[in-house]
Amino acid sequence: MRIVDVRVRTVPISRFADPGIGSGDLDTTAVAITTDARRDGSPIVGLGFSSIGRYGQAGLIRERFAPRLMAAGSEQLAGERGDDIDPFRAWECMMRGEKPGGHGERCVAVGALDMALWDAAAKAADRPLFRFLADRLGRPAAESIPVYAAGGYRYPGDDIRRLTDEVRRFLDSGYTHVKIKVGAGPIAQDLRRIEVVLALLPGGDHLAVDAMNTYDPDSAIRVAQALLPYRLRWFEDTCDPLDFETHARIAETYPHPLAVGEALFSAADASNLFRYGGLRADRDVLLFDPAHCYGLPGYLDIVRVARANGWSRSAFQPHGGHLFSLHVAAGLGLGGSEANPVSFQPFGGFSDDAMVEGGRIGPPVAPGIGFETRAGLQDIFRSLLA
Repeated sequence: MRIVDVRVRTVPISRFADPGIGSGDLDTTAVAITTDARRDGSPIVGLGFSSIGRYGQAGLIRERFAPRLMAAGSEQLAGERGDDIDPFRAWECMMRGEKPGGHGERCVAVGALDMALWDAAAKAADRPLFRFLADRLGRPAAESIPVYAAGGYRYPGDDIRRLTDEVRRFLDSGYTHVKIKVGAGPIAQDLRRIEVVLALLPGGDHLAVDAMNTYDPDSAIRVAQALLPYRLRWFEDTCDPLDFETHARIAETYPHPLAVGEALFSAADASNLFRYGGLRADRDVLLFDPAHCYGLPGYLDIVRVARANGWSRSAFQPHGGHLFSLHVAAGLGLGGSEANPVSFQPFGGFSDDAMVEGGRIGPPVAPGIGFETRAGLQDIFRSLLA
């Protein structure tokens, strides 16, 4: 199997269900990789995108990584059957000549293409990705996993009412755990937001808060202390992701779970986090994003590093809140996955007909990732291929 075309398009996404509310011009890059293999009379096309939260990566994809895939012969890409594609070998072609370190956001460009490669490989095998991935790694797949609904960004007006409506919508959809944002305003306002959401939930262990790496060291400690009485499910991304000293200080004084890793992109960074960040493997949560960590090969390296440092697979709950992260969590038997039911549409969330039951859901059983099960994504990828 050879790659005969790579299409790239950067599209806007919003943190809010209403895309008219400003989100800092956030966008993501959709990719489509067309192969020379055919299924049901049509070329096998792998679809992917650069996940959520890091902006689009079209330049790096077009100028640096897609040409390497296009130049690779079938003997460099083929799997064991010879007429398929091996995403691990394709990843090696993309990374040929790249030096260690200096990750910048090239890791996101590689991850977007890697997602599409896994979609193509699973489609060629006529398997949903989570089962294809589990088979490839020699482990059982989980048919359903816990998911939590993420959102709760601060609204520019009527924030409390709109936040309450949003969380009620999550609960009515079958989610049992939610996550909201803190750090965009004074701590007193954030505590008010926490309290109105807790009034809708059975207890603090059903609510996580995400600071999106906002706080400086002293502020992070003060906020951690203010959150203590609520006994939240976790306090996420408290400070600069590479400030391991502050992570360790917070872990010393905050006994409840912390969640980290969304903004770390390599096994080397993960190793330093485990060595210097003071984290506790018996309670803390790891949020590395598979698409932001140089794709699945990089993510699997991080899982191996974590396991070597005493962490279980159940500590991992991949960032992203979309179908790819759901497949990865189910295929690897991880502790759960984020969901973005209203944010970052149409990329956030799962299949259009998916049903969350008791806070759990299974990936679609369509071949590949199943982006075709979402009408809004179908429109984007069709326009990309036109």
